Amino acid sequence: MSSESSVAPGLAPEEPNHWRRFLSIWVIASVIGTPLIVLLVGPLLGPSTGSEEAGGQHTIMTVLAAVATPVFMLVVLFIAYSLVYFRQEKGAALEGPAIRGNARVQAVWIVVTSLIVLGLAVYGTYELEDHYGHGSGSGPNPLTVPSGPKLPVQVIAQQWLFTYRYPTYGGVETTHLELPVDQEVEFNVTSLDVIHSFWAYKLGVKADANPGANNIAFVKPTKEESFEVRCAELCGIWHGAMVNPGKVVSATAFNTWIHEQQARLAPATKALPSYSKTYIPEPTRRAE
Repeated sequence: MSSESSVAPGLAPEEPNHWRRFLSIWVIASVIGTPLIVLLVGPLLGPSTGSEEAGGQHTIMTVLAAVATPVFMLVVLFIAYSLVYFRQEKGAALEGPAIRGNARVQAVWIVVTSLIVLGLAVYGTYELEDHYGHGSGSGPNPLTVPSGPKLPVQVIAQQWLFTYRYPTYGGVETTHLELPVDQEVEFNVTSLDVIHSFWAYKLGVKADANPGANNIAFVKPTKEESFEVRCAELCGIWHGAMVNPGKVVSATAFNTWIHEQQARLAPATKALPSYSKTYIPEPTRRAE
């Protein structure tokens, strides 16, 4: 006696619940994939942990990657699922059903994506204010300022180099940047000619340098290391060569270095204009 067929003759097999099956696949993939992204890709995101600001940026990028992973998997898995289960048979030329819209799907999509965007906006705003701009330029009057003593350093951009002035050390101006570890630093960023951008990637600092304007950024280096300062704004023919060395050193080494600079550069310091948050560039200098 032959076995009974599970489907009655002439009837099509029952269609599975694709929504339930797809959502199950997506949830499982997201639960597995999100921690893997955080653990494996997270450490590669953002600058190093050379400062509190760089560490904060690293955390923010890891959070963004964790939030984006389920969304990315939703899109990719939906495409893959459609290719597998709704694939048209070879040689067929059939048109699918006309779909005019699904109010429930549209409402869920709008609500969920709006909550994600608004949640990230609130999180990002809180992080920026709680960490004093996270190394970004906050203009001449930042909304939040770190408490305690700060080392002011003026960053003066010009075609095609940066110089650094230390107002608490007699206004001495150096051609490379040196900072003490575990000391809050207040950068006052300005320009003598065109628009530049002060970018110390390892420290997590980036602030535009505009002529006639002061742009303040805060950073607290947390380990001794060398780093590079680059211009991140196209500023002329030698923009690509606008690179300066920088170094984070111990407090003792910094005191030794800055006093050496004061003694060595004393004649040049006397010839400099008085320290100011901004300088008015000469008209001829703008045209160079």
